[in-house]
Amino acid sequence: MNQAEREIRRRLTALQDLSYKEFQCRLMPNVDPQKVIGVRMPQLRRLAKEIMQNDPDLAEDFLSDLPHPYYDEDNMHGVILCGRNDFAQCIAEIERFLPYIDNWATCDMIKPKTFEKHRDQLLPHIELWIASDHTYTIRFGIKMLMDYYLKENFEICYADMVAGVRSEAYYVNMMIAWYFATALAYQYEAVLPYIEEPRLDPWTQNKAIQKAIESCRITPAQKAYLKTLKREKEGKAKCF
Repeated sequence: MNQAEREIRRRLTALQDLSYKEFQCRLMPNVDPQKVIGVRMPQLRRLAKEIMQNDPDLAEDFLSDLPHPYYDEDNMHGVILCGRNDFAQCIAEIERFLPYIDNWATCDMIKPKTFEKHRDQLLPHIELWIASDHTYTIRFGIKMLMDYYLKENFEICYADMVAGVRSEAYYVNMMIAWYFATALAYQYEAVLPYIEEPRLDPWTQNKAIQKAIESCRITPAQKAYLKTLKREKEGKAKCF
């Protein structure tokens, strides 16, 4: 542990909320509670902004010290990376960080602003992430397709990429389900065949339908039809 991590941990600990820690731990059953300090995200983001503005060297030294032993430190790392403006630098640091992510919450909060301006350059990296054997690297790749390529930038080959993922990991399959539920909200006609044929395993398909019918973007008629496409046999994804 370097001096920067020691200082940031001190500041994070000063913001600890034990009731929030308990709440977070219930949402992340695969994370050791001893690794969770319990800092609410708005406070963590404010602290990260303050450090980046007033002490950028501290932020850089902190990023250099991986792995971090605390969940909240991983979140701080992710927030700092989201503020990177240089695409090449951001990608390099994201790829260095991804293997250390061990939970869905840290994975899902990372959404670098610079990615939106460099979608063409981002796609080859997404393809590599989705082909990874690391649960949260795969999940991150799928989420990037959902965040940046599901509206005006949508192409059917992106849905093919997600449908082609096969995993026993619960947090991968939940992200696949989330992707297709969101895709049904924005690209219903294009992605409906993935549910009708079907292209997803039964467990993931049923989760995607469940999430889709909870969306206000899906019409009552569409929801009624999706319910008829639920599969009878649901396997159980492993929670890791």
